[in-house]
Amino acid sequence: MSECLKLDLNEMPCSPPENVVRAARRGLLSLNRYADRHALQRLAVLLADYAGVGGEQIVIGPGSDLLLREIVLCFGRRRKVVMVSPTFLPTAEVAGRFAGKLVSIRLDRPAFTLAREPLLRELNEPSLVIIDNPNNPTGKLLVDREIVEEILDQPDTLLVVDEAYFEFSGLTFADKIATHANLALARTMDNAFALAGARIGYLLAGQAFLGAFSAAFSFLPRPSLEAAIEALLHQDYMWKNVQSIVHERERLSRELEMQGAVVFPSSTNFLLLRSKIPAPAEELRERCVLVMDLSSQLGPGFIRVNLGTPRENDAFLKTYRSIRNEKKEQENVHEHRFG
Repeated sequence: MSECLKLDLNEMPCSPPENVVRAARRGLLSLNRYADRHALQRLAVLLADYAGVGGEQIVIGPGSDLLLREIVLCFGRRRKVVMVSPTFLPTAEVAGRFAGKLVSIRLDRPAFTLAREPLLRELNEPSLVIIDNPNNPTGKLLVDREIVEEILDQPDTLLVVDEAYFEFSGLTFADKIATHANLALARTMDNAFALAGARIGYLLAGQAFLGAFSAAFSFLPRPSLEAAIEALLHQDYMWKNVQSIVHERERLSRELEMQGAVVFPSSTNFLLLRSKIPAPAEELRERCVLVMDLSSQLGPGFIRVNLGTPRENDAFLKTYRSIRNEKKEQENVHEHRFG
């Protein structure tokens, strides 16, 4: 490959189909104009239909990370903000800077599970709970319907669930939005829809959250708006790509385990693994393969690898095996000399 293999940012490896690209190009022809309000309303209706909620419960913004940031700024200054650790880093950084009080609940090792009781004990004052489900960077589903109900039943508690990888996990709490004013779900079209460059995020928001977002917040670039509408009108490509990624995820997991890596179960488009290779992210980067180095967050050997095309995944595996074999040979030479 002439360019470095990018498996570090959880992007989809394939471009959107030609009809979605054409729609974005149509938007480029009107770059001198602001987004049409009727088109924004149409996107909101399509997202509501896709998510199974009412149109009035949709908030659109330029990326789910910015919507999460806005929630922290609006609700976190006068509430205790409760998050898990590790979690989606941009949200954690915003909370660390702007929350009136921040509590991070460490996921339990070795399986990175979220302990129910410590979480509920923290909800003893007005609270804003933010949980990514599945979790980034572990890929693990942290909460189920039972624990979500328990959190929502706590007095003066707001719950935000980041469902950025909903299409890969299949688990959503969208059906609870209509009956729980204190629930919001953050989603994105970056991942499954392969529109990371378009920056389309949206909330499924209970009544308690809706007043925080003005109508102007949803203005989007015309190319992004047109691409998102077209993608929602023709979803087959997205579900086909998700199925392919899930298949590749299981294949890559098996292959890495055969190389001695500890691979954690994932409900996303990426894998968390603990490698036996010393400084694996650095070794891979030297060979022009980019993965996310998590050693500072989780410990030595931890990396996150997002799934690429089958060809890209094969290239990653080939490079990984080569490094692993090289390190084994070095270990054998050392043992022979000094053993």
